Amino acid sequence: MKFRTLVVFLLSMAFLSGPGLFRTGRMESRPATRPNIILIVADDLGSAELGSYGQKKIRTPHLDRLAAEGIRFTNFYAGSPVCAPSRYVLMTGRHGGHAYIRDNKEVSPEGQWPIPDSTVTIAELLKAQGYATGAFGKWGLGFVGSEGDPHRQGFDLFYGYNCQREAHNFYPTHLWRNEQKIMLEGNTRGLTGRQYSHDLIEAEALRFIRDHQDRPFFLYVPFTIPHLALQVPDDSLAEYVGTWDDPAYDGQNGYLPHPHPRAAYAAMVTRMDRSVGRMLQTLRETGLDRQTIVLFTSDNGPTYDRLGGSDSDFFQSAGILRGHKGSVYEGGIRVPLIAHWPGRIGAGRTADLPAAFYDLLPTLVEIGGGRSDHPSDGVSLVPTLTGRGRQRRHEFLFWDFNGYGGQQAVRLGNWKGIRRQIGKGNRQLELYDLARDPAEQHDVAAAHPALVRKIEKIMAANHEPSALFPLPAVDGLTP
Repeated sequence: MKFRTLVVFLLSMAFLSGPGLFRTGRMESRPATRPNIILIVADDLGSAELGSYGQKKIRTPHLDRLAAEGIRFTNFYAGSPVCAPSRYVLMTGRHGGHAYIRDNKEVSPEGQWPIPDSTVTIAELLKAQGYATGAFGKWGLGFVGSEGDPHRQGFDLFYGYNCQREAHNFYPTHLWRNEQKIMLEGNTRGLTGRQYSHDLIEAEALRFIRDHQDRPFFLYVPFTIPHLALQVPDDSLAEYVGTWDDPAYDGQNGYLPHPHPRAAYAAMVTRMDRSVGRMLQTLRETGLDRQTIVLFTSDNGPTYDRLGGSDSDFFQSAGILRGHKGSVYEGGIRVPLIAHWPGRIGAGRTADLPAAFYDLLPTLVEIGGGRSDHPSDGVSLVPTLTGRGRQRRHEFLFWDFNGYGGQQAVRLGNWKGIRRQIGKGNRQLELYDLARDPAEQHDVAAAHPALVRKIEKIMAANHEPSALFPLPAVDGLTP
């Protein structure tokens, strides 16, 4: 047994409690009461792109129903402003200052920098608790055959894009089933093709549900919608063509051109919503709906405006929030979180609790039979989800991001401290009062020097220097 595998097994079996430790219940083959877990993650979906979060132009009836029948979080945050580091935080429960991956880092010819074998993921912890584990969509945390390969990080079955760069096209020449390359006949990475990758991923996810009716499962579905390029089958595109003025996109600002870019974007989101509806229908057909918790979120904020024909301003994708993908302003990291669990989560509820991606690991581990904390930066959200028990609250939330010039952010109550351009030596802190200024328009740092110093100490205490993603201007600071 590998050392890492042994560690995961011991963690999942230990009856320990206290800070930084994880205690689990007994392992069983298939207790009828152990819930299935489905975690769906959209790609670059903004905080206001669902009807339940205020969207007016794009139709998302199934996700709106999910929110109406469950709980909707209004202060939930991604792990990072871009794909790979955000997904690392999600999988490991470690915030950016403790993360191994802190930015997108490409590997040729296909893949991203792999997370090490010693990494412990949600999938490994749940697998050790008796769960079947499957991932369908986009990975981005290690090329095929590497230590970071999803099949080597706790997933029994992976199907989709191992490489997030390959996922920039919805008609790829191939996808991956674990380490097997699946060629897709009729696809040439053009604007259209024979096999739409999102539909293939949906079909595999539905098959996984049907194939695992008789044992608990963890289904992770990191969809590639609505990440660019703008591509969607004609049947979905027809739902929106002609709805608005929609000038053609010529491809001059990256990605593929499209004759109806606004219609294409809206149609992509609605098609993803249809996939969620089909998952819910499959749960009902298999009798698993009351035995399954479904969570939906996004990996970061919406694409910055006009890239690849996108139009985040037109759709008000981040609502009133400042910033888009790549920014630690609210628009870049505030994302939806909806949770649905009939009989356990009351219908029509909202939660304003500030929480983040790194809270999902302790939450899902507890739902799967564990107690207390796996070594992570998160807290379990089960009390908020179920309305039972006392909810632990974070003193602060923290982001540490190597990209887009180097950025850090702290949310401390309703205060938000931000550093930008750290890579150029900047350590000056911006300060915003989110209660009075949710759009982060008024920097009040000069009026609150004691609060600035407190946030600076939090940043210093929670930033572990990274050789892989250095930030020299802050790497040497002490609390």
